[in-house]
Amino acid sequence: MSDTPATRGRVREVFHAFLLLGLTSFGGPIAHLGYFRTEFVERRRWLTEQAYADLVALCQFLPGPASSQVGFALGLLRGGLRGALAAWAAFTLPSAILLVLFALGAALLEGPVSQGIIHGLKVTAVAIVAHAVWGMAKSLCPDRQRAGIALAAVFTVVLVSGPLGQVGAIVIGALTGMALCRTHAGVEVHPLALPVSPRAGHLAGLAFVALLVGLPLLAWATPSATLAVMDAFYRAGALVFGGGHVVLPLLEAEVVQSGWVSPDDFLAGYGAAQAVPGPLFTFAAYLGSVIGGVVMAPLGGALVIAALALAMIFLPGMLLLVAVLPHWERFRRWDSAQALMRGANAAVVGILGAALYHPVWTSAILGPREFALALTGFLLLSIWKLPAWAVVALMAGGGVLISFLA
Repeated sequence: MSDTPATRGRVREVFHAFLLLGLTSFGGPIAHLGYFRTEFVERRRWLTEQAYADLVALCQFLPGPASSQVGFALGLLRGGLRGALAAWAAFTLPSAILLVLFALGAALLEGPVSQGIIHGLKVTAVAIVAHAVWGMAKSLCPDRQRAGIALAAVFTVVLVSGPLGQVGAIVIGALTGMALCRTHAGVEVHPLALPVSPRAGHLAGLAFVALLVGLPLLAWATPSATLAVMDAFYRAGALVFGGGHVVLPLLEAEVVQSGWVSPDDFLAGYGAAQAVPGPLFTFAAYLGSVIGGVVMAPLGGALVIAALALAMIFLPGMLLLVAVLPHWERFRRWDSAQALMRGANAAVVGILGAALYHPVWTSAILGPREFALALTGFLLLSIWKLPAWAVVALMAGGGVLISFLA
């Protein structure tokens, strides 16, 4: 994409939109997808419901942080590579900075008011996800076949927990869609117009494999703690499906069992990561700060290692996404692929619906007051059409009120 005033304006637009989301998007990856849908499908109309669901289904298949990959793709769609980097930085850095400050000893989240705000923001996630499920169900499950696929996806993720259940639900939905949704295939597919050439995709795929294989060899051959950190966080980001909480066991194996981070520091950082907006993968910035400040200060200090850990844990998922996108656009235009994606999109609705109950509802709705607040947020989004940031602000105030009434 050429460097023109219009292009620079789009990149700034991407940065500002994602910065607001990075400051207000609580509730984990499922809630983030709801925030993205409200902002970019409903309000800004950057892409259609179908195209957004296609992106979500693709990123659920790939290793890495699904919501951050969707955000990266949305930035790429709107502003090219610079837009993608702007989206990632704006959505990621607010929580990363907060977690680095926490690691360096800043007590940012203490006191009843702060705890009330955090509780209100957890309730906000219920309203956001419920709104997303409702809107996507109307668009993507308009008939009995696809409603049945969504229901089957709910049963799948309930019976098979974790990322295996999510991937399994999408696979079952896709195969069922090929069998039952062919009468809907052949309709017009709105192009995503993602500016990724096949050559760029091939280079990204080669870089992903080269780093996955090469970093362990370099870390083994060279007594460099920096390379060891790069290898540990890159491998954690490359081998996790589903993102979010799924990465925690991998990180624990890499940094706690190696002796870089104590179990108490690891759990304290995990607790702090639940209290900040943005992707949970920014937990890597906290861990990098602890490693840099305690073990590796001669190699650059806490801030350098934190930045390195943060970049390396996100890098593999983004490389894979860029590698797949050129082929994805052609794939989704085939009639059979359209039927497959209709089934997969219906399964995504079921996955979101199951996640609305657990973990979103179960972690936030503790009584009738929280239920009333969540219902208020849902109505503000669906009936009054308030922007997500305004609902977040109102719900945070409601959380403070609940904390004083308790």
